[in-house]
Order: sequence, then C-alpha cells, then structure tokens
Amino acid sequence: MPYLGSEDTVRELRRALSNPNVQSDHLRYRNTILKVIRAMSQGVDVSGLFSEMVKACATVDVVQKKLVYVFLCSYASLNPELSLLVINTLRKDCQDPNPMVRSLALRNMTNLRLPSLVEYVEQPLTAGLRDRAACVRRVAVLGWAKLHNLQPNSDIDAAVVNELYSLLRDPDPVVMVNCLRALEEILKEEGGVAINKPIAHHLLNRLKECDVWGQCEALKVLQRYRPQSEDELFDILSLLDPSLLSPHPPVMAATVSLFLSLCSGLPAVSLSALERVRGPLLAACGSASREMRFAALCHIQLLLRSLPGLMGAHYKRFFCGYAEPAYIKQRKMQVLVELVNDDNVALVLDELKGYCTDVNTDTAQAAISAIGRIGRSYSDRCLEILTGLLGLKQEHITSAVVQTVRDLVWVCPQCSDAVCLALEGCEETLQDSQGRQALLWLLGVYGERVSSAPYVLEVFIDGVRSEVSLGVKTELLTATMRLFLCRPAETQDMLGRLLHYCIEEETDMCVRDQALLYYRLLHCGIEETRKVLQGRRSDPSLGVLIGRPAEPVSQWARSFNTLEPLRQDAAETDSASGGSAEPVTSDPKPNTDLSDTLNPSQVEMVHTGSEGASLCPESSADFLASAAGVPLSLSLSPALSPEEFERLWLRRQGLHAERGGEEKEEEEDCVCVEERVHCPAPPRCSPQSLQAALQLVNIQALAFTPPHTLPWRVYLYTHTTHTHSHANAPRTTLILGELLYTGEAKESKGRVKKEADDGEDAGEGAMEGKEEEKEGEEVTDDRLSERETEGGEREEEEVKVTLKQQPRDEEALKAFLSILATVLQTLSSERA
Repeated sequence: MPYLGSEDTVRELRRALSNPNVQSDHLRYRNTILKVIRAMSQGVDVSGLFSEMVKACATVDVVQKKLVYVFLCSYASLNPELSLLVINTLRKDCQDPNPMVRSLALRNMTNLRLPSLVEYVEQPLTAGLRDRAACVRRVAVLGWAKLHNLQPNSDIDAAVVNELYSLLRDPDPVVMVNCLRALEEILKEEGGVAINKPIAHHLLNRLKECDVWGQCEALKVLQRYRPQSEDELFDILSLLDPSLLSPHPPVMAATVSLFLSLCSGLPAVSLSALERVRGPLLAACGSASREMRFAALCHIQLLLRSLPGLMGAHYKRFFCGYAEPAYIKQRKMQVLVELVNDDNVALVLDELKGYCTDVNTDTAQAAISAIGRIGRSYSDRCLEILTGLLGLKQEHITSAVVQTVRDLVWVCPQCSDAVCLALEGCEETLQDSQGRQALLWLLGVYGERVSSAPYVLEVFIDGVRSEVSLGVKTELLTATMRLFLCRPAETQDMLGRLLHYCIEEETDMCVRDQALLYYRLLHCGIEETRKVLQGRRSDPSLGVLIGRPAEPVSQWARSFNTLEPLRQDAAETDSASGGSAEPVTSDPKPNTDLSDTLNPSQVEMVHTGSEGASLCPESSADFLASAAGVPLSLSLSPALSPEEFERLWLRRQGLHAERGGEEKEEEEDCVCVEERVHCPAPPRCSPQSLQAALQLVNIQALAFTPPHTLPWRVYLYTHTTHTHSHANAPRTTLILGELLYTGEAKESKGRVKKEADDGEDAGEGAMEGKEEEKEGEEVTDDRLSERETEGGEREEEEVKVTLKQQPRDEEALKAFLSILATVLQTLSSERA
C-alpha cells in the first residue's frame, strides 16, 4: 500500500473491507484486517472502521477473530453503542464446540471494559466456571476479577465467591492459582482470600504442580496462615524444604520469605534457612539477567546484616566483570566491603584498586569509597593505595580520595600524619565543590601539620569572588579561622581580607552572617574563639573494627522479597560522619556534678591484687562524698589507638605476674581496681547509644560486644585532669576501663531470694551460712535487704567495672567511677 495520510489510509482500508470481492477471499480479507491492526499500532486513528470490523468478527477463522478482537477491545470505549453489536457474536462464540474459541470469546468479552455490558457478561462467565475445558475455566476465573475491577462498588454474588473457593481444588493448577488471584482482588476489602488449615495444606501439597509464578502467588498467600501447633509448623517447613533450594530465584525468595514469617519465634530455624539459600543466591548473582543479579545482590546485603560470615568463603564471586553495568559493580563493591577479613584483605584491596581507574567515574569513585571503608580496619594498606591514586592527577579520582581520607581520619586519627603528607599539591587538581570542601576541612583541622596550608588557603581566598559554591565559601571561612588560631602570623592578613569581602561584598546572607559571627567572636578574645572553633578532630571507635553487630532477622524479615532492599543504599550503613564535614564539637567540662544524682548504695568497692590494696577501702557514702568535691575534667585527647590500648591493658595485667626491678617501679605509679555497679537492668543497649552516652561525658568506648549477648563487655578510656587541694598545678592521668556483665546475677539472686524466704521460717541462725556462688562473695543481711526492696521493686543486677590508671591518682579515679556509674544508671533506667 503506498504511503498515504491518516485520512486517506482509513478511507482506503474502509473501501477494502467493504469490497465483496475481498470479503469472499478469506486470505485477502485477513490481510486487509492485518493492515488495519498495523495502522493502529503505528498510531493512525482507525476508530472510524469500527462498524466494518464488527462485521468481520463473524467468521470461523480463529486467526481473523483474534485480530478483530484486538481492534474491538482497543476502541470499544470510544464506541460504546456499536460495541453492543459485538455481544451477540461473543455470546454465540461462548457456546462454540472449540474450547479455544470459547476461551477467546470470554477473554475479549471481559476486555471490552464497558459497564453497560456487565449484564450480558455474567451468565457466560458463570457457565465458564463449570466448563469442561481447563483453558475456559482459567479465563472465566480471571474474568470475574476483571468484572469486579470494572465495578468495585458493586456486590459480588456470594454464590460466585463460593464457586471460586471450590475451584481452589480444581485439578488444573493454573485454575487454582487464578482462583487465588481472583479472590484476592474480589475480597480485597475483607483482607483477601481466607486461608484455613485445609486450604493451606492443599496449596502446599500442590506447589510442585504450579509454574514459577503460580508457586510465588501461592507462597505469598500462605504467609497469612499461622500453624496451630509446633508439629504442624515443622510439617509445613518439611513441605517447603524442596522449594527452598529451587533453581528459580523467585520461588526461592518467596519460600524464604514464608520461612521467615512462619519462624518469627524460632530464630535458629530462620538462620538455618538463610544459610541453606546461600547456593541459590550465589547462582542468582551469576544470572544472565542484569535485573536478577542486582536483586540478588541487594538481598545478599540484607542477609549479611544478620549473618556477616555467610558469603565469606565466596568473596571472589563478587568481583566485578568488565561488561557489567555500573549499578551492579557498585553494589558488588558494597558487598565486598562486608566480606573483608584478615585472610582476603590483600586480594580484595588489589581488586578494588583496579576499579579505581574505571572509565565510568561513578564506579571509580565508588571503589575509592569502598577502600576508605575498609581502611577503618586496615588503615595502613588502604592509605598506601589512596595516596598512590593522588599521583594520577585526575580530577574525579583526586576529589574522591580527598573526601575519603577526610572521612577516614575522623574515625581513625592515627592516619592523620600520612594524610597530611599526601595533601601537598592536590589542590591543583580539585575542581568540584565536594572535593574542595573536604580539602578545606582537612586544612582547617590539621593545618599546623601541613606546611603549605596558608598558601593553599590564600589561593582560595584570592579567588573567592569567582567562587559559585556556597558550601566552599562557608568551609573556607571556618578553615581560615581555625588556621589563624594555630598559625596567626601567616594567616592574619588573609583572614582580614576574607572577612572584609564576606561582610561588605557577599550577597548570600548565610555566608555574610557566618562572617559576622566570626568577626564578633574575635572581639571576644582568642581564648573564647578557640573554645568555639577547636573541638574534637576525630571520633576513634573500635566498633567499626569489629563490624556492625548482627541484627535480629525479625528487623528486616518483612522487607525480604520486596522492593525495599532494592531502594536502600548501602551507604546509609556507613558512619554518620561519612558525609559531614564537621561533627558537632564539645568542650570538656567538669562532670562531678553528675555524682549528685547517684545513690550512695550504688557503688561497691572490691579491691583485688596488691595494686588495688593501695586504694583504701571506704564506705560507699564516704566514697561519693569525697568524689563530689573533686574538680575533675575528662578529655578524649590525646586519642588512644586500639593498638596502644591493647598494649597498655595487657602490660598492666603482666605486672601482676612478674615483679622485678624496673617493672616494680612502674607498678608503683599505677593502680588497678575492680568495682561493682548495681543497675536496675544492665545497659546492654545498641553500640551507637552507648557510645553517644559515654561521649557526652568525654569517655571513649573503644570496643564492645554486640547487644543481647553474654558475656557483655565494653572497653573504654579517658584522660582525667584535676587540681589537688594541696597543689595548684593540674594533674593528668590515663584511665583504661572494662565493663563486664555475665548474666550470672539473675541466677544468684534467685537463689538468694529463695534462701531468704527459707530463713524467715527457720530463724535468723539459718541465714548466717548462706553464700553467693558468684566469685565467692558473701551475702550479708544488709545487702539482702537491699536486693529485696519494699513494694516489689525490680531487683538490681551488677556490672563489674575494672579500671586501670596511670599515673596513680586516687581522687580522680573515685570521681571518674562516680561519673561512669551515673551514665550506666541513666542508660539502665531508660532501658527499663
């Protein structure tokens, strides 16, 4: 057919459809109808041919019927009156001996989507539910769902619903699954299809007969069912066991989701199921479908939150392929970061180093960021790679490296010296605002260690008029002020020029107000300015070294096999400082007033070893009274690295075993003491909450065990500074500490309570021989009465506190213990 306009095309097609010679030749007639469908698919408005196409549907040719029905369903809403002419033909076809014709007529009768035709459709659909051909029943079941969707406010006959429920036992598995889908749509307002024990077991026994999507539909509906007994639960799990290892990822994922739903009260069974799907998940990561690979990677990240070592032996499966898209490469790198350990760190870093020069800038920057996150545990190796990348002098690589080392020094202060050496000259390559902000933050915080810091800032200040990024301007103001505090002679002139420009010429009010704040702050004096601007430089934490604590499966079970894992960005699992240029700073302040809230009976002195004996035993009241008057300040600087903490802690323990010349002299200048703090409930809160609470009083938690595990331990340190009453010069000490809760208190308290009740009957003499089993500590009448508080109050438990101090300062140690006890009491009361 020659090229014609839309009107000429419609006119030509109408002429051909109305030609008796064409109608008498079935092949020519079908080809003409095919031309109409082709024109419709190309966007030509052929709705004017509706009456001619209605006549064409009266044929025995199944192919021609399909073509005509496609046209009629597309234009029925535009010609509702003419569509009535099709109903008679469709109802007649519903009685055709050929089941293919019957199913085709039923499908297109419901696809017309005209409310005026509902009354003509109900009777054929009801008959279709009882049709002997399975293909007709499949269409009829879904037809009722379409009919309800067309008139959602109308009531469906209860007989139809009962008929659909009975068809759940249809011998054809597709009919059974279609009934589930139809009932879900029809009974949506009532919560969907009702699943009882017979239906649930029927669906489970017929899972193998269904196709992939039929199994997924049945498994999804089964999540509503709750077994009535533990035996029934394990029977269901046995039936689901083959589907757990299905080669089809959708079936496997739906089965795991059902497992997690059924075993919400059995965490061990849930973890066992997750371990068994390791193989299918790894197979899905190698799927030919990119979408399947991405979904599998996202769900693997979800599983690693509860099973960190699940994929540890298969880390090479997450190495990136050359032809893989960037979003899959980035997700694989995020998984690799979770799988790093001492055995594979060299291979993983070598692999990530190769990705840093990828032609895709997003992939390269993601690889650099991944190396930075690994650097929190293996700083030396990662810093060597990062500083080597700076030598490439590529803009996007340099920017990503500077941002990464900015985040790295915040959590790993021991890296600051190497970072300061690597910053020399990198300002020439930086062009983007994020990279320049990171560089300015580093120059402001560590400017005294970077010899060229004033000259780099001067270049930024000279070009401030052409700077378009407000973030760079505000960071430049802060960095220049900080550098002025440590190198005033070199920075005074440029600081004046910068403040003059920002106050007099800058049009942005945020930058101008910040400059005015700094200008007025300088009028208050250098010391006041220093208090405001010079805060903590880093936030060292061993929590990242031991990895995130394993989360309970229940926290993410509902999101498994949904779109939520695909939307989540793994970057949100990083430290909160990952994207911030400067965390909130705090000035160390005396904390002795916290002891005022402490009850005198909350701290019990228990001295061990010769060193502990030097600390004279006192009553708890006297101890707190003396601590309350000590002018004590706590500080986190100088920062103590994990290696230094371990060396000092073990050395203090070694002094108990070996005593000789120099070691004895060193021992005399240190003290080790063990205390017990009584808490309503041990503060086994999340590591983030515990660390935040301790940092409020300038105590650094270096390492901690995951919450809800026994024994529960926390290692911490702080520096104390206070002035003695007989001396004017302040004295500084280092305190190392360990918190330990073993969970034995509950058992021992139960025994003590029982013995106390027996003692009331037998007399006071029977109580004198009672002893606690925990560490052989004697239970006195006073302590027994303390545990059995009147009014049925909650029994207290004990947290063992081990403190090691150097040099020795008994007053500071007592005051520190008062502060620590207050923090533990506060956390415990909030948790209770």
